[in-house]
Amino acid sequence: MNLIQRAKDILLTPKTEWNVVAGEKATLGSLLTGYVLPLSLIPAVAGFLGMMFFAGAFWGMGFGIAMAIVSVVGSILAFVIGSYIIDALAPSFKSEKNIGASAQLMAYSATAIWVAGILSIVPVLNWLAALAGAAYAIYLMYLGLGPVKKTPEDQRVLYVIIAIIIYWVIYAIIALFIGTMIVGAIFMGGASMMRGAAGF
Repeated sequence: MNLIQRAKDILLTPKTEWNVVAGEKATLGSLLTGYVLPLSLIPAVAGFLGMMFFAGAFWGMGFGIAMAIVSVVGSILAFVIGSYIIDALAPSFKSEKNIGASAQLMAYSATAIWVAGILSIVPVLNWLAALAGAAYAIYLMYLGLGPVKKTPEDQRVLYVIIAIIIYWVIYAIIALFIGTMIVGAIFMGGASMMRGAAGF
């Protein structure tokens, strides 16, 4: 699988590409290292550069690095949590329970979010990019349910809605916890350095 070609095809010709994906075998681990991690660096790096260009003097490099780390960790959490939620819900929506297929659905649907994240380099476009990426990701997931999870057409809308609601609640709690820990550690480290420089 060519990462760039897969990302391009899943975004531009999703109906055709989902049928290709359905014929492939993948694992959660292989998708994490070969697709999720590389693409998750797009919004992380773009966000970091945007912060340095537009607010570096105010926030500092430490905060920018912390936010980039939170972005990548959040993407990994989103992928893993989402994959297991989709798989756990599968029998309730007459779908195939297969963690590899669920991971494919989650990873390739999220492509829209990561690619849209390039706009994070301009901070004022960050929320717009996130909203547009998330909306298209949900649409991609809907299209992929049939080929990848063998979900009947009359079950797909509800399947997506329930999966997204559960996912966002769990993800928001975990991401908030991790973000607070990382940012807190950065600020505590900075405060310690300042005290040391002052001789306290």
